[in-house]
Amino acid sequence: MDSIVGKSSALTWAVNISVVLLVLLWTIPTFGLLVSSVRDKDQLVSSGWWTSFSKVERNLIKRSAPASEQSKVDDLYVLTGNVFGDKKGVVTAFGWRSQDPMAFIPGDSVPLRKGKMLQINADGSYLLTSPIPFTSKRGSRLFVTSIEEPIFTLNNYSEVLFAEGLGKSFLNTMTVTIPATIIPILIAAFAAYALAWMEFPGRAIFLAMVVGLLVVPLQMSLIPLLKLYTDVGIGKSYLGIWLAHTGFGLPLAIYLLRNYIAGLPREIIESARVDGANEFMIFVKIILPLTFPALASFAIFQFLWVWNDLLIATVFLGNNEEQLVMTGRLRELLGSRGGNWEILTASAFVSIFVPLMVFFSLQKYLVRGLLSGSVKGG
Repeated sequence: MDSIVGKSSALTWAVNISVVLLVLLWTIPTFGLLVSSVRDKDQLVSSGWWTSFSKVERNLIKRSAPASEQSKVDDLYVLTGNVFGDKKGVVTAFGWRSQDPMAFIPGDSVPLRKGKMLQINADGSYLLTSPIPFTSKRGSRLFVTSIEEPIFTLNNYSEVLFAEGLGKSFLNTMTVTIPATIIPILIAAFAAYALAWMEFPGRAIFLAMVVGLLVVPLQMSLIPLLKLYTDVGIGKSYLGIWLAHTGFGLPLAIYLLRNYIAGLPREIIESARVDGANEFMIFVKIILPLTFPALASFAIFQFLWVWNDLLIATVFLGNNEEQLVMTGRLRELLGSRGGNWEILTASAFVSIFVPLMVFFSLQKYLVRGLLSGSVKGG
């Protein structure tokens, strides 16, 4: 008996450790994505998110003010400014040649070519003088090593939601996802109750068809279904994509809900029938409240599937600006703004925020609903 207890205890520890590791593997990248999405874009490019709460040392290549901003003081032409712009930082070293970008310490007055002099102070302010007029329209290159305080900003989200059009795509995705989640749940709940508790000819055949449709690849039906929708006038419309997601989600929904409903106590339903309740009253007053865990578990899967869908949205809705969903918008951003990490991280977190809220609000029903729907049968 001691050995059995010992094995059980070891197995429990192994399971707990595995769960913790899986949670960390899922949580850490998500947290990193959130932190990256609110970081300053320059700091994001030069350092990892795990360094975002400490001071950052960066090697910067800046340019002085252009020649158009020069002024004349006595016999010298002068350019002034700050290498940090409107941000704050501390210069630890600077240079004017790429071969030796850390040659001088802040405050040094350094001779350049053609009699020019350069001085960069610790606060980033610089003074560039020349006995002859400056001619560069872009300004001279300045190499600076700096230590900066961590900078967090919501400008990335502002640019993504308004300048990059993700806000419109967010609304489009909500317009697609909410009806495409609610409609199949309502239809599947009625169908599952009928297959579980109502006697009618061909019930076993209908159930077998539902199980068979679970393994049919949806890609087989995309083109024929789109052709049918076009013929009846609902191609490339929200109604068409709602019906498509409903049809593709119904087999799993009916299967889960039917097995769950079939496992409910028969005595409750028989008592309701004896008391004079009809099938609709039994369904609304008894079945729906008792089936809520299974409904919630399927709602999570359906919502996540529709929210993250790209294929069906591309086929049945299109890629025009007015109807582009978030997955399509993210695909375009990867192509046009693939180097702008601040845009991509903010866009990615916007896309996962709503699914996270849905999952955490309904996750307590997930395991209970799935387990009951998978093992119970009538």
